Amino acid sequence: MYQFFVEPSQINTELKKVFITGPDVNHIKNVLRMKPGEELNVSNGADGKEYRCAILEMTEDMVNLELRFIRDDGNELPVNVTLYQGLPKADKMELIIQKCVELGVNRIVPVSMKRCVVKLDEKKSASKISRWQAIAESAAKQSKRGIIPEIAPVKSFADAIKEAADCDVKFLPYEMADSDAMDKTRLALGGIKQGQSISVFIGPEGGFDEDEIEKARAAGMEIITLGKRILRTETAGMTVMSWIMLYTDGKEQ
Repeated sequence: MYQFFVEPSQINTELKKVFITGPDVNHIKNVLRMKPGEELNVSNGADGKEYRCAILEMTEDMVNLELRFIRDDGNELPVNVTLYQGLPKADKMELIIQKCVELGVNRIVPVSMKRCVVKLDEKKSASKISRWQAIAESAAKQSKRGIIPEIAPVKSFADAIKEAADCDVKFLPYEMADSDAMDKTRLALGGIKQGQSISVFIGPEGGFDEDEIEKARAAGMEIITLGKRILRTETAGMTVMSWIMLYTDGKEQ
């Protein structure tokens, strides 16, 4: 079933009415060729709920819907995950955003780290963030998410560490982790509780600088491992998100 995002003001639960405007109108009418009576899902991008609707009528610039029922639990993970991703080269960030949104991330923060090759000035950063946000929205629609994950402005490593300080669980995968790190990783993942906030730090192509690791340890980061093999930066975040999904999806308090 097709998924669309609207503003909260476009959903009236009392009257059981919903309307869609903007580019999605043309997509519904002329690309999907949907007809009155057909059903679709609507989300407001904020509360995680799924609003099941049926098309009543279509005008030139609006699709009017009947709200049939609301699914409160939606499709979101029972935890809130922020991915702090070291800026990668080329278009790898687009792949990271797309796949991690599909896997349930709530927010992605691009981070400038010592070994990052890419450097973004303010103008380039604003343009990139706008494109990355559009990719996040598209991935959220495709995977039937109840929210549109935010792509935050680029932060320094120090600011990212400071921001993540209040998270309940803080993971940093590191290829030089202790030999028993996999057991610690399983234990840490198994201990995640419903409703917790989780931060995940992923290094760029060159990995983390040793000074960054020391700062992370001092900030209370859990240094974990992704196994014996060295993963690319675009693979690492997806791997952690997959593990978090495995250990938390459907988990009760």
